[in-house]
Order: sequence, then C-alpha cells, then structure tokens
Amino acid sequence: MRVKLIAYTPEPEKVCALAMRLCHYQGNIEELEGKLTPDEISRLLKKAKTLQHFSIFEHANFTFYIEGISRVTTHQLVRHRIASYSQQSQRYVEIRQEYVIPESILIDKEREKVYKETLDKAFNAYEELVNMGVPKEDARYLLPQAVESKIIVTMNARELLHFFTLRTCNSAQWEIREMAWEMLDLVKKVAPNIFEDAGPYCFRGPCLEGKSCIPKRR
Repeated sequence: MRVKLIAYTPEPEKVCALAMRLCHYQGNIEELEGKLTPDEISRLLKKAKTLQHFSIFEHANFTFYIEGISRVTTHQLVRHRIASYSQQSQRYVEIRQEYVIPESILIDKEREKVYKETLDKAFNAYEELVNMGVPKEDARYLLPQAVESKIIVTMNARELLHFFTLRTCNSAQWEIREMAWEMLDLVKKVAPNIFEDAGPYCFRGPCLEGKSCIPKRR
C-alpha cells in the first residue's frame, strides 16, 4: 500500500479559522487576516470543535493518491459519499496479476496455497480471454476482489474527521484501517490543529461500539 497527499488547500488552518472568525466580524477580509496569529488560529479551531461548528472545516480540501489496495477496500472507501473519486478503470486498463493477501491467510502455508492457486486461475483465465479478443470490460468479470487498484480521493477536512472516526477504529476492516492511519499521518503534518484529536471515538470519549479497546495502527 502507498498513500500520498498530492494536493491540499494552501494554509488550510488559516482558511478554516477565517471562516470561523468571519461569522462574527464586521470588517473586511484584509483586516481579519491581519489579526490571525498562529495562536489565534489554534484557538479558533479548538473553539469551533467545542461548539460543533464543523461547517468551517469544509473549506479545506485534501487530495490523496492511493495504490496497492484491493477492490474490497475501494468499495468500502467510495461509500463515503461527501468526496470525489477517480479510480483506475478495469474497462480500459489491462489488469496485471497483482493482488492483496490478508495476514490471516499469510500466516498459514496451506491457506496461502489455496488462495494463490485460486487467484492464479482467475488471472490466467482473464488474460486468456483478453488474448482471444474478449473486451477487457467483459473479461474483468472474472477478476477477484483481491486485485490491486489505484485511486485518487479528495475530501474536505470535515469529512476526513468523520472518515477517521469510523475507519481508524479497531472495528474497521484491517486494510481500510491501515489506509486511514496513513492518510491521518499525512494531513496531521499540514494541519496539526484540525486533526490533533482525529481518530476513533475513544480518542475523544467513550467508545460507541459499547466496548473498550486500545487503538492499533496495523
């Protein structure tokens, strides 16, 4: 898996703080910008979270390039609807024999053997059909969900906070959980105040799953 932050709103925390302050400010934007020190930005962002004034975080966008994840995970990812997605097309790209193997299979040689042999049969049949002239968009019906994919994702900060709450939790499936932690590490570097308490429910209060757990990254 590889996750890369390829673009984001310049000065995302300043933009969100300006939005927060503007709601109760009579002057123009130039005056307002002049009053926004780093400490004031941090204070305003914390206040917005306390007041649950989350709409201000919609002004900051973050775009990620993600590769080496399975179709299992991209299917889960696109369920987060307040986002934009561009995924590698199986209609137009001939898919290579690259796939994700869960740890629960890798830990046992017999499981791994069954898994790989089954995938090999599917990929071989796919390639054979393509070579026989079957359109890739039809041959892809044979491809397993384990096949690796590439996707570009854009979310605003508010949706990312929600996404991290759900997908860094231990109850999330392992692959999307690992991806979510990678994404969180990246946005924390450019917007530490926005994402300082981002993570599962238990980072900020009781677990809504009705059980206690120690969040794990992998």
